[in-house]
Amino acid sequence: MKHKNLLSSFFAAFQGIVFAVRRERNMRIHLIVALLVIAASLYFQVEKWELMFVFVAVFLVLVTEMINTALERVVDLSTQRYHHLAHTAKNVAAGAVLFAALFAIFVAGVVFGDRLRAFL
Repeated sequence: MKHKNLLSSFFAAFQGIVFAVRRERNMRIHLIVALLVIAASLYFQVEKWELMFVFVAVFLVLVTEMINTALERVVDLSTQRYHHLAHTAKNVAAGAVLFAALFAIFVAGVVFGDRLRAFL
């Protein structure tokens, strides 16, 4: 269904975000971790360029999780029974989220590693 105006397109996108947060446990986990990382960034007063890496990593994880959720729903819609290609598609999408999460952990290590060692 095509949206009639820009406002309805934004509303539909917002509904997608709300759906992902309400229905996907991993999305809620990612959001909680994102808030903690942003709070840590403020607490440790990271540099602006470091903060940009933090935000890129956070949003990369959130975006890939939402794409994963969308792909899972489309695959579920297309087949009721197990199919190895459906299984593979879901695994590949989950792998993309894993790559994003590993990148986020790497960024956190670079940005917060020395700060956490000094703090502890």
